[in-house]
Amino acid sequence: MSEFERHLEKYAQLIVRVGVNVQEGQEVFVTGAVDNAALVRLVADKAYAAGASNVHVDWTDDSLSRLKYEKAADDVFTRFPEWETGKRNSFVERGAAFISIVSSSPDLLKGIESGRIASFQKASGQGLKEFRRAIQADKVSWTVVAAASKQWAMKVFPDAGESDAVERLWEAIFESVRLHTDDPVKAWEDHNETLHSKGETLNKNRFQKLHYTAPGTDLTIELPEKHIWVAAGSTNVSNVPFMANMPTEEVFTVPLKTGANGYVSSTKPLSYGGNIIDRFKLTFEDGRIVKAEAEEGQDILQQLVDIDEGSHYLGEVALVPHESPISRSNILFYNTLFDENASNHLAIGSGYAFNIEGGKTMTPEELEAHGVNASITHNDFMIGSAEMDIDGIKGDGTVVPIFRKGNWAI
Repeated sequence: MSEFERHLEKYAQLIVRVGVNVQEGQEVFVTGAVDNAALVRLVADKAYAAGASNVHVDWTDDSLSRLKYEKAADDVFTRFPEWETGKRNSFVERGAAFISIVSSSPDLLKGIESGRIASFQKASGQGLKEFRRAIQADKVSWTVVAAASKQWAMKVFPDAGESDAVERLWEAIFESVRLHTDDPVKAWEDHNETLHSKGETLNKNRFQKLHYTAPGTDLTIELPEKHIWVAAGSTNVSNVPFMANMPTEEVFTVPLKTGANGYVSSTKPLSYGGNIIDRFKLTFEDGRIVKAEAEEGQDILQQLVDIDEGSHYLGEVALVPHESPISRSNILFYNTLFDENASNHLAIGSGYAFNIEGGKTMTPEELEAHGVNASITHNDFMIGSAEMDIDGIKGDGTVVPIFRKGNWAI
């Protein structure tokens, strides 16, 4: 067995044990690309070894996806198959664990007519609405991880040869998930504890508002009265712990839907719908995006904002120090799973139910009454830099520095 094969097997074990923490008799739903069949098979093997009763794999293929957008009939993109909706919902009902292995090229759909992309984003968002609600309420265990692909690797390392670029991207992925530590599982337990301690500090302060200032940014975000700061480590409805994102460096909460005012500028490109949106600025009034401007991907950005009424509002506020390990790597991944963990970020769209006290058991109407935004989409975008300051403002007007020059001050 080669060194890479040993690393890949170790990675699969980490995904199963820490990512979704597979339990005896549990079903597992894996989404992965055919180009990464080796990792998918190892994940399935480790899941069965952990006691999984069944491992279902949903295969994806970037070449076929591109071909479909190029040649399929227009009406194909306006509907989402009912059997796809039912399949995921049935696995949720049976308490399955969901593993998503992302590897697509950030430029997968570059040049595709933007209306087709927008139509399918809307249709799939509507079709997977109940599934998304289950995920955002931690009803089931779920994790998002990454695998290297040739096209993605060449985007990240354009000056390298293809094989060298893929090798470098795999190494960056392994490094980001602490795979090279003596005991990666223990390393993740310690890391999770560190992140949760920051969340506890923020929760004790009960900030009413956050004020962001940086070049191109002057934004105030109000928080719901019963907001909770959490990290990616969570528990499902059966109180089984899992890690929603690997890697992760964030502590996050939900904003008050109507509480954002001012403007914010992106600091990293956003990969969305197989396209890149870059150097963009959003302006808010009473929570709503009233202007969206981008130097690259303007049409795609506007379509993201216009998916539904909820996509005009924010659903997540996340804090990540500029000196995070991924940021220090100086690698621009063009992938939100990584780039959001190198930067403070916000999310357009739906909020997480578990970011509100008692939210996991609330109805959509109750969540709305507590100020949580609802949408068929949820998309993170990066706003942090070494020049960003963030102040927490309490109900009595007390101002507490949270971030200074891009790093924790609290």
